[in-house]
Amino acid sequence: MSQNPMYYGTYLQLEKVLDAQHPVSFNEPNQPAHDEMLFIIIHQAYELWFKQILFELDYAAAVFSKESINDNSEDLNLVRHRFNRIIRILELLNQQVSILDTMTPLDFLEFRNLLTPSSGFQSKQFRLIEARLGLQIDRRHQADYYKRTNEGGFTSSDYNTISKVEDERTLLQLVNCWLERMPFFEEKFWQTYKGSNGTEVTHHPFWSDYRNIYKTGLTEREQSKIIDFDYVFFEQKHETLDEEQMESLRSTFSPKALRTALFIMLYRDFPVFQTSYQILDSLIEIDHLLSSWRHKHLIMVRRMIGMRVGTGNTSGRGYLEGALNKHYIYRDLSGLSTYLIERKKLPKLPDELIQHLGFNF
Repeated sequence: MSQNPMYYGTYLQLEKVLDAQHPVSFNEPNQPAHDEMLFIIIHQAYELWFKQILFELDYAAAVFSKESINDNSEDLNLVRHRFNRIIRILELLNQQVSILDTMTPLDFLEFRNLLTPSSGFQSKQFRLIEARLGLQIDRRHQADYYKRTNEGGFTSSDYNTISKVEDERTLLQLVNCWLERMPFFEEKFWQTYKGSNGTEVTHHPFWSDYRNIYKTGLTEREQSKIIDFDYVFFEQKHETLDEEQMESLRSTFSPKALRTALFIMLYRDFPVFQTSYQILDSLIEIDHLLSSWRHKHLIMVRRMIGMRVGTGNTSGRGYLEGALNKHYIYRDLSGLSTYLIERKKLPKLPDELIQHLGFNF
């Protein structure tokens, strides 16, 4: 039996897609609001791109879920490629806000009240993106607010889906395990390394030397950073650190994983490290672009509704400001720049390790 030839509109199911815009203001007895069509299409486009981001994150999570990853295989290179695609999508979403800005506050007021109590907060896919990347519920701004299934909150079905994903291993946790597995600091690779300092803090000759180089490079006003260094990378608690300071330094990554991440950043000029470095750098960039998107959203809301309550009964601008300041996922990776030293001062790696850098782990 012959099949009908593939047709553009059929393949893309355009009949469904283009029949999915139904401005509420065009229903009787409401007055049609011209800009509601723009509002709907913008947000539908967001959701389509969110779907693609989740698709790429699922691929990356599947790779990092493996017990071992061959750094000479295509796996890490494809993860890097998927992350780069997510970055391009997020750049596009940031630009898309400028199209929505062609709608004035008075234009928005023509249909705003018809949207209540729905709001962007109810975007299940955006919540899933944050959860899959590694944003933990207890680290969210107004965490209890995210557990609502009442008016303005999620449907029971969406809430259950979100809760299930939040209970799964996140990309952050998978990347943490990947970093911990890297065998750079096994004793057999450092037998010929001539360390010049004691190891009472670091318990490894390389990190003992690195700690000393880092310490001597600090300015007078930065001297306390060596205390931070000891706590972040080796969980050494200096007597001057209070609980509030320790909480601010406490990482979602393990000290072992952070040491590996810092090592990759320091020696990224080695070809074998370049893919791993670009993966870490991509995660930082994804985090920054999400923050930029939240900031643009905040500016837009300020312009549109000022100090009014959001359509989903949030505090509007206040809620968005809190989320912007708190919802960083990979801040601990971006914060590693605090502990870098100059290239010319980097300790020379032993030959045994250099020969091993192409090993599969």
